[in-house]
Amino acid sequence: MRFTSQRHRPTPTIIVVALIDILIVLLIFLIVTTTFKQQPALKLALPESRQPQQGAAENAPLLITIAKVEPHFYLGPNPVTLDKLRDDLKSRIGQNPQLFLTIRADTDAPWGKIVNVMDAAKDAGVKPNHVNALTRSPGKP
Repeated sequence: MRFTSQRHRPTPTIIVVALIDILIVLLIFLIVTTTFKQQPALKLALPESRQPQQGAAENAPLLITIAKVEPHFYLGPNPVTLDKLRDDLKSRIGQNPQLFLTIRADTDAPWGKIVNVMDAAKDAGVKPNHVNALTRSPGKP
């Protein structure tokens, strides 16, 4: 017993022109609602100095980076342990007592690791006013 007849229904036709109209309306909406980058109205050409800055290369700061994942400590581009960092700081302070130190820490880095680096710098003899602490956002260099 068949209660329903099986008719072959024709496949629905998609009107492409109507889809293009909808796409154009969406495109106009996105263009109107997008904020554009504000360009400054006044362009400045700052003066340049022909004289090189004296002592810039000699007093370049030593960069220590603290990451939130292992290895936590980097001396320049090289990963180091805390003990090796202490030894390197002591040897560099022996060579240059006016060493400037820059600590760059990730925003999610453990605070204890930052304190460890500051203690290592203090133990090595880095002057407190020669230490700068910076942070960076994740994903940025």
